[in-house]
Amino acid sequence: MSDAKNAILSGKTALGIEFGSTRIKAVLTGEDNAPIASGSHEWENRYVDGIWTYTLEDIWGGLQDCYAKLAEDVKNQYGITLETVGVIGFSAMMHGYMAFNEAGELLVPFRTWRNTITGEASEKLTELFQYNIPQRWSIAHLYQAILNGEEHVKAISFQTTLAGYIHWQLSGEKVLGVGEASGMFPIDSATKDFNQKMVEQFDELVAPKGYPWKLRDIFPKVLVAGENAGTLTEEGAKLLDPSGNLKAGIPMCPPEGDAGTGMAATNSVAVRTGNVSAGTSVFAMVVLEKELSKVYPELDMVTTPDGSPVAMVHCNNCTSDLNAWVNLFKEFAEAFGVDVDMNKLFGTLYNKALEGDADCGGLLAYNYFSGEPITGFEEGRPLFARTPDSHFNLANFMRVHLFTSLGALKSGMDLLIKDEGVKLDRMLGHGGLFKTKGVGQGIMAAAINTPVSVMETAGEGGAWGIALLASYMVNKEEGETLDAYLVDKVFAGNEGSRMEPDEKDVEGFEKFMERYKAGLAIEHAAVESLN
Repeated sequence: MSDAKNAILSGKTALGIEFGSTRIKAVLTGEDNAPIASGSHEWENRYVDGIWTYTLEDIWGGLQDCYAKLAEDVKNQYGITLETVGVIGFSAMMHGYMAFNEAGELLVPFRTWRNTITGEASEKLTELFQYNIPQRWSIAHLYQAILNGEEHVKAISFQTTLAGYIHWQLSGEKVLGVGEASGMFPIDSATKDFNQKMVEQFDELVAPKGYPWKLRDIFPKVLVAGENAGTLTEEGAKLLDPSGNLKAGIPMCPPEGDAGTGMAATNSVAVRTGNVSAGTSVFAMVVLEKELSKVYPELDMVTTPDGSPVAMVHCNNCTSDLNAWVNLFKEFAEAFGVDVDMNKLFGTLYNKALEGDADCGGLLAYNYFSGEPITGFEEGRPLFARTPDSHFNLANFMRVHLFTSLGALKSGMDLLIKDEGVKLDRMLGHGGLFKTKGVGQGIMAAAINTPVSVMETAGEGGAWGIALLASYMVNKEEGETLDAYLVDKVFAGNEGSRMEPDEKDVEGFEKFMERYKAGLAIEHAAVESLN
């Protein structure tokens, strides 16, 4: 307690604030990089005129409330008023579109990553660059606005992301961390900057429109982790803390995206490592030794906060169907008058899956609540199927629903591991699927035939991740890499609990995947027939 208090009073802290899709979270860390205070604010996106958005009032009101709650937590715990911190970092959900005119006014409402209104632009740019440009990327939003002939495009003076916007307003600097920038436009990992050849291709593509800008005129400057990204201005301090207690002049690190902060928070920025986040949706990020040999529409290419190439497999569906079945068993138990503890129920049913046949006894399930681009679905229908001679029991039933929650992810990971020969030393798992000790972890290890570790700290999330990136900027030694800083100064010996893949389970998962791929026709029929 006294160490934390001294760190706050002497300004030897790091403050990380991340804008997630449903929550803005602030984490203050002490000299050992462990969290010492936090605050949060719940928020929701709005669907206005066919666009998923948050208003500027949502953004600033939410940020101020989140910071006020952090300051209140400091006051309650340590009896002191928060007046300064050692360094600040901002992070947010990646991608999307925020375009401003010369006067700094937002030209059209913020278009978030969630919008799927850029299909034509995404397709044409992927073809032009020979590089996968997903619909949610900022460049796809810009080009779609051009294709739509939107009036505002000629007035653009600056285009950035949510994290870049907040950083600019608080520091006056139009910059982005390289990981966040990699969700705006492709990055060249050699220069750790926007890919110059592709920048020129884009400028040439839109030249006939006669806009008064070229891409680099309106895009932010790219920085890597550890570089100075400016300081909190007087105006910025008042914006963040209207009470006036917070002083200006605090150094700020490059703003990063939630993918990069997730890598930092799970100690997975080194090559041949990766992390997988498995909850309602599931995504895996793998740090590559070199670029991939060709374009895969199923794989997004981003970077670590220090600019190494990262392949990302993103799936829309993971545990929603599994949770729905667990709730059905809860109803069944309650019908018998049994009072159900949900943690115990999840634990019991998940562990039951370990007793099942390696390949789930011939059962088949699809967890598609929504579309799944990796397997070619625009809509989904949750589905369970079996043959008359399948081995149908509770253990196999639970096992197949755990397997299928990673089915689409495995399809993408197989492209990396089997087709591209990517080597992985370990994956780090975090999210709801890994809460029951050893179950989700073991199944993930079997799915990707790679050791999977789970750490206690993984739950701290992206706000802690950006606080670590901020701390790295001010506390690193000469020549110390981000990977070395995380290993030595943050995680120091905390490898978490590690599980090696079980050979029988690996074989079982491969057999299940044969059935999964062959059965996709059943899922297609369900989408067509069940409206």
